[in-house]
Amino acid sequence: MEGLPETILQFGGGNFLRAFVDVFVHEANAAGERVGRIVVVQSTEGNRAALLNAQDGTYHVVFRGLANGVAIDRTLAVRSISRALIAKSEWSKVVHVARSPALRMVVSNTTEAGYSLVDDDDPDMPLSFPARLLCVLNARYRAGLPGLSVLPCELVEPNGELLRELVLAQAQAWGLDAGLQGWIRRDVRWVNTLVDRIVSGRPDSHPLLASDGLLTAAEPFALWVVEARAEDLFEHPSVRYVPDVRPYALRKVRILNGAHTSLVCKAGPSGLRTVREAVGDPAVGGWLRRLVFEEIVPTLEHVVEDARPFAEQVLERFANPFLDHRLEDIALHHDEKVKVRLAPTYEAFLKAFGRPPELLGEILAPYRDA
Repeated sequence: MEGLPETILQFGGGNFLRAFVDVFVHEANAAGERVGRIVVVQSTEGNRAALLNAQDGTYHVVFRGLANGVAIDRTLAVRSISRALIAKSEWSKVVHVARSPALRMVVSNTTEAGYSLVDDDDPDMPLSFPARLLCVLNARYRAGLPGLSVLPCELVEPNGELLRELVLAQAQAWGLDAGLQGWIRRDVRWVNTLVDRIVSGRPDSHPLLASDGLLTAAEPFALWVVEARAEDLFEHPSVRYVPDVRPYALRKVRILNGAHTSLVCKAGPSGLRTVREAVGDPAVGGWLRRLVFEEIVPTLEHVVEDARPFAEQVLERFANPFLDHRLEDIALHHDEKVKVRLAPTYEAFLKAFGRPPELLGEILAPYRDA
């Protein structure tokens, strides 16, 4: 992999991207696809870039969990990152990467907070993520180079389209020329994506803790749903190219997130603390299985592929013996989550079958009576 060109500019070098996209690129390279290597741009405070450079871009991900009933505990050395840059102090180097003919993709995970503009942002030292991306694209446009594929991994919908509009709004605020704006619309491929993998962070115990400052742990399951196939992307078992991301986002919200929120309602009052404890409890676990397969999945089977197999995977993921996902964390903003994750399923079930779903009805009763 050492001789591969730098083809991906990545905004964000946190645990999630390093255990998700960067792993996929590493494995695709190892399979002979020659995807290329990644330049990470660190936008937040911390020593992540320094650690990546000190370790020559190499770090380890520990995959722990269940896959088809088998316990997985394996460690992968990931070598897809070539170097890391700090946005605040090395912006000129980021722009230099933007002008590289080898560059093909931009990947990001700046959290939902990154989808906003900053008043009076400076094109010479941009602060917001959309402004930084605009500077990258402008440098490339001025150099007469082709557009890029932009694949955001933030959990907003539709992330590619929203990011494009923010970049164009920043271009207008800066008074950049119409030719650039047309190029951004026409030649840059703004791709909506959906990400799904639980990355739990640095493990409490592992032989590499002392030697790898970037060691992180993740579940074996991973799915990156990418809307529209572009010629400069790559193949990987965890990457699915689809014409429309929305059904898969709906599947995730209704099944995975809906089951999480349902557990808060059912398991929280019983004193159970984690998702794993809840699904392992005979009464609560059986209740959850009924809810998922008798009331949630039936509303989705004609909307999205593999609703039932995905639900089976979700319950297996919930039983991960290595992961303690606290119900009190899931309970944050609970009332709003109930409205988004559960109430629409109730209405869909009622419409499809002409009767209210029993278990969802019990969960939602206090909210309708309030």
